[in-house]
Amino acid sequence: MIITPLPDGPLEVSGANIVKDQDGNIAKEGEKAYLCRCGFSANKPFCDGSHKREGWTSN
Repeated sequence: MIITPLPDGPLEVSGANIVKDQDGNIAKEGEKAYLCRCGFSANKPFCDGSHKREGWTSN
C-alpha cells in the first residue's frame, strides 16, 4: 500500500487496501481510495471534493 498526499487534496491510498468503519465493517475495498484531509467531506473518511469548494489548501 502506498499513501500519497495529493497537492491541496485528499490522501490517495494505492495498492490493495480495505477501509473499515468503527464497527469493523468494510466501507471500501479495492486498489485506490481517496481519504479526506480537509475535514469538510460529507462522506468521511472519503473525499467528496469539498476541499475545492471550501478553498482548502495543504499549506
